Amino acid sequence: MRKFGLIGFPLSHSFSKKYFSDKFEQEGITNATYDLYPLQSIEELPQLLSTIPELVGLNVTIPYKEQVIPYLNDLDPKAAEIGAVNTVKIENRKLIGYNTDYYGFKDSLIKFMGANPLPKQALILGTGGASKAAKAVLEDLGINYQFVSRHPKAGQLSYQEITDSPEYLIHSKLIINTTPLGTFPKDAEFPALPYDQLTKNHFLYDLVYNPMETVFIQKGIAANCWVKNGLEMLHGQAEKAWEIWNK
Repeated sequence: MRKFGLIGFPLSHSFSKKYFSDKFEQEGITNATYDLYPLQSIEELPQLLSTIPELVGLNVTIPYKEQVIPYLNDLDPKAAEIGAVNTVKIENRKLIGYNTDYYGFKDSLIKFMGANPLPKQALILGTGGASKAAKAVLEDLGINYQFVSRHPKAGQLSYQEITDSPEYLIHSKLIINTTPLGTFPKDAEFPALPYDQLTKNHFLYDLVYNPMETVFIQKGIAANCWVKNGLEMLHGQAEKAWEIWNK
């Protein structure tokens, strides 16, 4: 039996097990299982691999997309460029890291924008592993961006700066939430933006998919923005991971 799974902490929000379990059933895949492996520390990964030697593939979620890299034997060039890993292929006891978030997000974002011209400027909320995949996609599409953080480093914006200076939202028609804010069970949380400055010309993309409609999305709807959650991206990255695990 080939075993796959998801590592991260916590994992109560994740749809990955259901997605792959449904996929295996619908496609008649009987030699594979997918389980959740909540690790309180990434240092628990070697023990997990030792305990379950049948593991041949892992997905990686918050907060380990960057922390997992030192445990890998090799990195796919795109994952190395991005600096974050969400998929690990285990072959001959070697761990190879990939970033399928990039492919899932890129395909979904292009569909989201539709016939609309790509924006010239975007805001990326958050600076964790998921933000790095979003950054790489925007760079490849020729979209300028700025990071927004609660603890901004040089060159990054604070949420207060966004609130105090309307020009940021005037010029940034695409806003991507890569933070876990609003994720179940803490679904009352949301990024601290001046939502009253949003217009019908703004596109809000939330990488969170549980709940399907976060407060961030709700506030976008109230402002007549275009909105999208992260479920399509989840499906896209999952299919890319399955392709990698089976090549």
